[in-house]
Amino acid sequence: MVATGAGEAGIENASVSDTAADMGYRAMSSQPSSQPSSQPSSQPSSEMISSARADATSAPTPDSLEILRHDCAHVLAEAVQSLYPSAKLGFGPAIEDGFYYDFERAEPFTPDCFEALEEKMREIIGRAASFEREEWDRTEAHRYFTERGEHLKAEHVLSLPEDESITIYRQGDWLDLCRGPHGGTTGGVGTAFKLLSVSGAVWKGGDKKLQRVRGTCWHTGDELSAYLSRLERARLSDHRRLGQGLYHFQEEAAGSAFWHEGGFAIYRACERYIRSRLANEGYREVRTPQLIDRSLWERSGHWQKFREHMYTISEQDDSADGGKRVFALKPMNCPGHVQIFKQSLVSYRELPLRLSEFGLVHRNEPSGSLHGLMRARAFTQDDGHIFCREDQIVEETRRFCVLLQSIYRDFGFSDISVKFSDRPSERAGDDILWDKAETALRDASLAAGLDYSLNSGEGAFYGPKLEFVLRDGLGRDWQCGTWQVDFVLPRRLEAYYIDERGERCHPVLLHRAILGSLERFIGIVMEHYVGALPLWLSPVQVVVATITNKSDDYAEECASIFRAAGLRVSVDCRAEKIGYKIREHSSHKVPIIAVVGEQESVSRSVSLRRFGMASDASQDSDSSTSVNSRERVSGQLPLLSAVEALRLESALPRGVEP
Repeated sequence: MVATGAGEAGIENASVSDTAADMGYRAMSSQPSSQPSSQPSSQPSSEMISSARADATSAPTPDSLEILRHDCAHVLAEAVQSLYPSAKLGFGPAIEDGFYYDFERAEPFTPDCFEALEEKMREIIGRAASFEREEWDRTEAHRYFTERGEHLKAEHVLSLPEDESITIYRQGDWLDLCRGPHGGTTGGVGTAFKLLSVSGAVWKGGDKKLQRVRGTCWHTGDELSAYLSRLERARLSDHRRLGQGLYHFQEEAAGSAFWHEGGFAIYRACERYIRSRLANEGYREVRTPQLIDRSLWERSGHWQKFREHMYTISEQDDSADGGKRVFALKPMNCPGHVQIFKQSLVSYRELPLRLSEFGLVHRNEPSGSLHGLMRARAFTQDDGHIFCREDQIVEETRRFCVLLQSIYRDFGFSDISVKFSDRPSERAGDDILWDKAETALRDASLAAGLDYSLNSGEGAFYGPKLEFVLRDGLGRDWQCGTWQVDFVLPRRLEAYYIDERGERCHPVLLHRAILGSLERFIGIVMEHYVGALPLWLSPVQVVVATITNKSDDYAEECASIFRAAGLRVSVDCRAEKIGYKIREHSSHKVPIIAVVGEQESVSRSVSLRRFGMASDASQDSDSSTSVNSRERVSGQLPLLSAVEALRLESALPRGVEP
């Protein structure tokens, strides 16, 4: 559901797995046959094959984009093997907004290959060959692909369940190992397609390197043009492009951001804002250790569920058995918060107890999934856990929803949807506890007035959850906030409170996050505003720029007064024309340029110029309530008046009413 920056340039890694196909199929292709007939002499004999015209009605409807893009992926695969016969193929699913196909080839593909490939694809589409579905004997299919050197496909045939049919889809002389479904003919793909990028991939999460060619396909040319326009907007708003000079990544600490001064100013502004809002809600801020012995993770269930994503450290144990202790860098904060709760015996009168933490966590994400701030290995959660009684779940849910929506509006997001994620197939706790938790969350959602859609089977392993999805200025959806009702973890970790009868009871644990990952949320905000951040978030809020060097001393004095008021300021006293300075700082989207010259020095004033006064990114969206609700001064003003006005405008938001 989460959108990422689409159409990115350059080479990136991705992981290919058995579940790669979004439509629930595994697509793999063969080289085109050198035989003129539709049945090569070395393919399985006719008694091993049953054939039928492709049936596109067994899953998605025939006119669905998934089938169209599935067809286009097969056309791409045939085109590649027509032009580059040595290429071997892996998976090729339809994905959101398009498709991709993975190839094993010694020589690298580049965007320069796209024109020839697209021309060959149009030729294949023009033939309008029928998609024919065939069922093959497993042994014969393995032999067929092995003889042609298609070792990835041969390997995959053997990995399929014994009770699963081996299905082949043929389009003319070329065929593909695939579950389907497909449309009627290759001609149905049409001409509204385009190849977009080449990236790296790995086969089934292993070491074998593949190349991924990605494209898009639509029903009409107008739809394709609109999508390409969205891609260009996404390229211009990519946080990795906008964030140059604010932070960087490097291989020695892959997936962990190096925050520069400007980027860390944004980070700290977000942190200060969330901290102030939570303090008003009665949260108690805590800090838990980074390294925790595996025994706690085993008791909580995280070791069994998330071990492969946890970084571990071993040390020699000085005990008699001479073993090793294993510690894990925490991938989440909840077990630590339970330990804090357990340090005193809490009375029911003290509930709800709300704990919060800006918790740095580490998760061993695959290298191919890393994507700037959006997908990292080290990130900080604005995490919180509420320990409460069952009769307090409804009120705590209502309070949280009001707080979350207010915070999102302060950041400029007003279009928010909610998903209800119920029990997953792999989970902790028995069905009685899950029934109780799901009923409680549904009742609380109803009381909070939430209109949600069902996200079946996507709950956390210890409880159902609500997922809050915001839509940005480019129309993309991002899942950020979560709210989870957990009856399981307090029992596993033996957390208790004393009820009104003096008996020990397990509390309900409500897990919650609003921004989710601070790093990722900053990336989302940067892309939403296309870098033109609101004044309170901007890394540099004011640049004092001189018209001539005669005003240098006054510019430094102005900057000192602005800084004393809490503003982030820089000074530009270069011997450049003021027009050049304004253009340069505007290109960096600095919100305020305070121009000073001889006239301003004499009158002790400043001339304020605002970035994009009539067309900045915050005014392009209806979701910029908190930015536009403040007075936005400009023009020539007395210095102290300008300082006071900008001090008020740059203050942290305090909650925007609907």
